[in-house]
Amino acid sequence: MTKHDSAWDGILDADETILWQGRPDPKFMFKPTMIFTTLFGMAFAGFALFWMVMAGSAGGYFWMFGLIHFAVGVGIIAGSILYPSYKRRRTWYTLTNRRAFIATVLPLLGKRLKSYPITEDTQIEFQDNAIPSVMFATETKRGKNSTYTVPIGFEHIPDARQVMTLLRSVQKDQK
Repeated sequence: MTKHDSAWDGILDADETILWQGRPDPKFMFKPTMIFTTLFGMAFAGFALFWMVMAGSAGGYFWMFGLIHFAVGVGIIAGSILYPSYKRRRTWYTLTNRRAFIATVLPLLGKRLKSYPITEDTQIEFQDNAIPSVMFATETKRGKNSTYTVPIGFEHIPDARQVMTLLRSVQKDQK
């Protein structure tokens, strides 16, 4: 693609052209981090359920205070399992001759478009998974007691090898 449609007017520079556009595979994919989050959610919901049963055996409606905790536990379980594929369904990727764009449209967060410049110094990493990914940036996030780095890129794309080649050619053109 050498031309872009009017949706990109005001976003792309005058001499910037779109080289590739794609979307991540939205299928469910298991990641090891899901184990801890799911187990935590199960423990949270399980304890709330136990508390509600015990409070209910005393009579009255006091057991209903446990419903919010039970719902939070179920939400943690569902979120860790379902949210990643939901987010991929609402994500779009674009690569130009200068930048990589990641667009998302999520409830409560709204529309977001992030751009990442591709320079000769950009570290590009090819992740050869069942559905490969190409990473080209990092983001530092703050945890409760420390900071951690998250890789950013075009995740779970079937044509990752082609995109990797395009990214390298963009890097060469920047020299």
